[in-house]
Amino acid sequence: MAYGDRRLLRACCAVLVGGLIATGCTDGGADRDDGAKPGGRGSTSGASATGATAPAPTPTPAPTALDFTPDPKRAPKNTADARRLALAVVAGPDAWGPDYVKRTPYLSDPDYWPVLGDGCSWETGTRPSTALSSVTAYSEVPAADGRGTLRVAATVTVHRTEDDADWEMAETLEEALRCPDQSLRDGERVKGLISLGNPFGLGGNYTATDSLGERGGYYDDAVPGKQFYGWYQSRIGQVTVATVVKGAPGYTEERTPTTVGTVTAQVQALVTMLERVKDELEVRS
Repeated sequence: MAYGDRRLLRACCAVLVGGLIATGCTDGGADRDDGAKPGGRGSTSGASATGATAPAPTPTPAPTALDFTPDPKRAPKNTADARRLALAVVAGPDAWGPDYVKRTPYLSDPDYWPVLGDGCSWETGTRPSTALSSVTAYSEVPAADGRGTLRVAATVTVHRTEDDADWEMAETLEEALRCPDQSLRDGERVKGLISLGNPFGLGGNYTATDSLGERGGYYDDAVPGKQFYGWYQSRIGQVTVATVVKGAPGYTEERTPTTVGTVTAQVQALVTMLERVKDELEVRS
C-alpha cells in the first residue's frame, strides 16, 4: 500500500460505524496472534521487568474535524476527469491483502449502474446524471486449504456535487430498510440486512464526512449454508467509496482459531480509498 501511506495507519485506527464495524487496522505488531504485545516477547499487564507499575497512557483527544481541505480547482467537472479519479482511487487486490488476486473481469463496465428494483432484486440500470463516473474492482481469495473462494469488491462513485453524493448515502441506508432481503443475482441473495449510518465524529467515524455499514446473511445456491455479508460505505466531498464482502466457508468477519477474519482487510481497503480521495482532491501545500 504505497499510495497514501503517510496517513493510512493513523486513519485506520478508529473506523466507522459503531456497533457494525470493528476497528480493523494495526501498525503490524497488534495483528499478532501469539499473545505478545507489539515490540515485546509477551504480556506483562502494564508492569516493567522490575515490577514497577507503568504510568497510565494519556488519552488521545478525538479529532474535531475531518483532516481534509478540498481544493475546488482539483474537483472533477466532467466524465473524463471523474473516470480518471475513480480509477486512481478504487481498491485493487493490493489494498485488501497479500492473499487477494484480481477476478475476471476485474473492472466493471464504465456504464454499469446497479439499481434495486421494486421486487428487491438488483438489476442493471442507467447511471443518473448526478453521477459523473463509477467503477467497481472485483478481487478474491481463491479456494485453498479447505476454504471456499472469498469474493470481494470495491466501488468508487464520483458525483457532480457533494449534495448528490450525500443523497446516494441516504438512498443506500433506505435500501436496507426497504429491502432487508435482496436478490443479488440468480442463485445469490442476502437476508436480514441491518444498516447504520454515522456522520463524522459519531460512532467512531473519524475517517470520512459520512459513513454507513450493512450486515446480513449471504446465501449462494452453490455453497451450503449461511455465510456473512458486509457492505461498508463512506463519503468525502463529492466521492463515495464502498467495500463489500460475500462470505465463504472457512471465513468469518472476525478471526477465530479455526477461521480467517475479513474485517481487517475490508476496513483496510476502505480506508485506503479514503486516503486516496484526500490525496487526489485536497489542497496541496
